[in-house]
Order: sequence, then C-alpha cells, then structure tokens
Amino acid sequence: MKNESDDILKSQFDFASQVSQANREYWQKEKARIQEERKAIHLGGGPKNIERQHAKNRLTARERIKHLIDPGTVFYELGTYAAYKMYEEWGGAPAAGTICGLGYIEGRLCMIIANDATVKAGSFFPMTAKKVIRAQTIAFKNHLPTIYLVDSAGIFLPLQEDVFPDQDDFGRVFYLNARMSAKGIPQITAIMGMCVAGGAYLPVMTDTVLMTEGSGLFLGGPALVRAAIGQVVSAEELGGATMHAEISGTIDFKEPNDPAALKHIRKLVKQMGHAKQSPIRRIETRDPRYPIGDLYKIMTFNPTQEYDVREIIARLVDNSEFVEYKKDYGQTLVCGYAHIGGYPVGIIANQKRHIRKKGKPPQFGGVIYTESAGKAARFIMDCNQNTIPLLFIHDVNGFMVGLEAEQNGIIKAGAKMVNAVSNSVVPKISLIIGGSYGAGNYAMCGKAYDPNFIYSWPTSKYAVMGGAQAANTLLDLRVRQMERSGKKLSDAEKEELFKTIKETYEEQTDPRYAAARLWVDELILPEETRQRLIVTLEAVSNIPEFETFNPGVIQT
Repeated sequence: MKNESDDILKSQFDFASQVSQANREYWQKEKARIQEERKAIHLGGGPKNIERQHAKNRLTARERIKHLIDPGTVFYELGTYAAYKMYEEWGGAPAAGTICGLGYIEGRLCMIIANDATVKAGSFFPMTAKKVIRAQTIAFKNHLPTIYLVDSAGIFLPLQEDVFPDQDDFGRVFYLNARMSAKGIPQITAIMGMCVAGGAYLPVMTDTVLMTEGSGLFLGGPALVRAAIGQVVSAEELGGATMHAEISGTIDFKEPNDPAALKHIRKLVKQMGHAKQSPIRRIETRDPRYPIGDLYKIMTFNPTQEYDVREIIARLVDNSEFVEYKKDYGQTLVCGYAHIGGYPVGIIANQKRHIRKKGKPPQFGGVIYTESAGKAARFIMDCNQNTIPLLFIHDVNGFMVGLEAEQNGIIKAGAKMVNAVSNSVVPKISLIIGGSYGAGNYAMCGKAYDPNFIYSWPTSKYAVMGGAQAANTLLDLRVRQMERSGKKLSDAEKEELFKTIKETYEEQTDPRYAAARLWVDELILPEETRQRLIVTLEAVSNIPEFETFNPGVIQT
C-alpha cells in the first residue's frame, strides 16, 4: 500500500554551493530594485499632485483602497507596472493612472478599480483602458463583485485615436459593465471627483451609484456646454451630487466625503448574498515543509543553469506533497496533483534539469519534446474531467527541432497540447519564473490562451526566442540589407551592431516591458508567490459552474 509520505517532495538542493550563493546575491539586489520601483510607482503623479488632491478634501486612490478593504488585510494589486516607462513624452503615467486589484471587503473578495487623479487628473491613456478592461475581464471570468472608485477627467485627448475606437479600447469598459450585470456579478460605483464625457456612462451602467459632494457627473462640462450651445451653467447645477440626488435621480446615495462613501460601500457589500457554491473542492490547508525564502537560493538568474523544478514546487504546495503524473515519461515537463491553500491544482511545469538516460541521447531541460507534450495534453484533459484548476509554471525555450523530432511527430504532439490548453474549461493560472519563448509560451498557456491570471517573477523573459539567437538572426538580416545597398561592414562594425541589437532586444524581453504592456497581470517576488496563488485560487473558486470540456478534433 502506498504511503502518503511517498508523495512528499524531498529537497536535495545544495544550499552550500556557489550557485546558491550567487543566486542569493542576485536576488538581494533584484528584490531591492523591485521594492524601489514599486515605491516610486505608488507615488502616482508625485507629492505635489497628492497635496492638490488633499487640498480638495479628497483621498488619493491608494488611500481610498486602504480605507475600503478590511483592516489588517492585504490589497493584491494587479498591473502595478502598467505603462511603465511609457508615455514619457507626456510626463509618464505611473500604473497607467488607475489602481486595480483584489481586496477583502467585509470578508468578501472583490475586484477594486480606482482612478488615480494625481496622474493627469485620472485621464485614460491607451494602457489605462486596457488595464481597466483586463481587471473587468478577470472579474467577469471569475464572478468577482467589482467596486469602481471614479475620479477621472476622461480620455487623454492627445492620444484619443489609441483609446477610443477599437474592440479593446474605452468603449469595451461599458460593454463589460453590461455583460457583468447580465451575469449577476455585483458592481458598485462611487463617484469621488470628476466623471465626465463618455466616462459618465460607467457608473450609471453599474448596479449601485454613490456620489460625494463636490464631485461632477456630466456628459459635457460647463466649458463644453457654453461652447456648444451657449448655455452658462455651474458645474454643481450641471452635474453635482445634489442635482443628481434630487432632480435627475441618477445616483442612489449622496455622501458628504470620501470616508463616508467608502463606509457606505462596505455596508452594501455586507448585504450581498453568498456566492454560489463552487465545484472546486477545498480541503484544510497545510504549510509547505520548506521555507519559501529558499526560492531565492534555488531559482537561478542564469538561463543556462540547470535546476530541478520540483524544488520550486516543494516550496509552493501544501505539505510539499506532489502526486506526480507519468513521472518516468516525457520528463522535460513535470505534471502532477497538489493543493495550495487547500485548493486542488494540476501543475504543469517545465523541468530545467537535463534528462540523461543510459543508451539514449540527452533531453535538454526547458525544451518540450514529443513525449512531454503528449503527457501534458493527457494530463490537462484529466484535470478538466475532475474539475481541477491548472497551474502552468513556465521556464520554456520552446519545442524540440531537428530530424528526429520531426519524425517523432513534434508538430502533431505540440498541436495536441495547444488544443488541450485552448479548450480547457477549468481555471488556468500561469506563473512565468524563467524563459517563456515562442510556441512554448503558447503551449504553457501564455496570455493569448486566456489564463484567468498570469504572473511573472523578475527572472522571467518573454519573447519569440532568446536574446543571443534573436540578435544573430536580426544582425544577419541587417547586414544583408546593407550589403544589398552597397555598404560592406567591417568585423568591428558588425560587432557593434550586434551589441546594439542585442541590448534593444533584451530590454524588450525584460519582465517590466511585458508588465508595462499587460502581457502579465503582475510582477511578483518569489516570497509573495504562495500567498498570491492562494488568493488567486480563491478568486477562481467563485466560478459557479464550468462548461463541458470538448477538445474537438485532436491529433492522435
């Protein structure tokens, strides 16, 4: 009879090694860098703009969220790095001028979306719209009550052509308001400043609307009204809280100030009924057997360094217990069952240790081979059959290439895995801890494959291929192009050009670049990962039912 202890992962990492020391030193610097970057982002538009907000007797977006969530609880921010180092010609837009994330209100996990009026008066940049839409999409998929704290001057006009017209632009916000309402997902809005032009539709398309005195809600402000129809009217007469409470009837509750409005939202959330029971079965949680701080010594910053991904898993899952699936087959992908915070998960993780078997050629860690792709596809289908959420842990170089791989049907096996990921109906969570390159990103449930949540560590890289490979390819193309125009480069010029191309490419593979463009939902530290996954699994457990899994025609 199999003993439970047979499935306890045994750590064999050498913490006295030079690799361990180098990893720890790297992470000390990287952690400090992340904390400094977050601190700067959290200042929003800066101290002077914060002072201006306080002078209006208003709290900042982050202060409002702190007052709104349950005392002593954590706000799990999403999109902190949105628009990072973007729009610098306009003075930048820290966090894309809006704060989004998960927080507990009266014990209920909610999505919170708050305009940051210290950043260009809360105007919508292109990435602001995308960030709000992503937060709404997460709430929509996971049936999360959503709270909007509105304080926005509307679209940032100099960039209106990139904000206004497309499917994933500003108008999608209102579409999702309507779809969430139809799905029975509670939405509450507090207007706590300006809410003008097209943005005025957002609060009115939610279930409940609060408004503080001194705020404004109108399609056209006083200046626009005067220019358009010659009517002279004050902001309070046109769209103040008293007018909307007593005359238009647009709002449900008028509040004197921010603290009163936030207190009222908490009362409204307290009145909400229980969420429908999830088909995901939670059991009692148990801590891992190894400290999560070990990850800073285990996880390498060197993409060529081998490591056993089970050492990572052992520090994330309950009791470090991992029931491995087809352990001796397709070993460059590690698949298995575990619990995190009591929630069941099916884990698909890239193995970065090379696989060496007597009499067989080695298999390279981080590469998906025919056998591993087939194993993962079958495992994903099994998790769908048993209503088990999926956790993909990325450190993938891509699929194997070459004569043997093609003859073994790597394309067919890869298509099978991509099909299983695409048609999966259980929640999917992606965690990128290293490389996530090319088709490997697709097979491991990259952003295009609709994960419920996607996170990355600072060690992650996000691109079609690695920096050196890409730089060599791009250099070759550039040299040929220049030679066709009659210019022949010296070896020194080629070397300088290679260096320039590689630096540019590697900047674009940095996880901050990906997080700025919302290719990942949040850039997190290893020590934050287990708790973040627990809250994420709680979020996906709000889904009351899943569709029937149907992979269609699948390659065999």
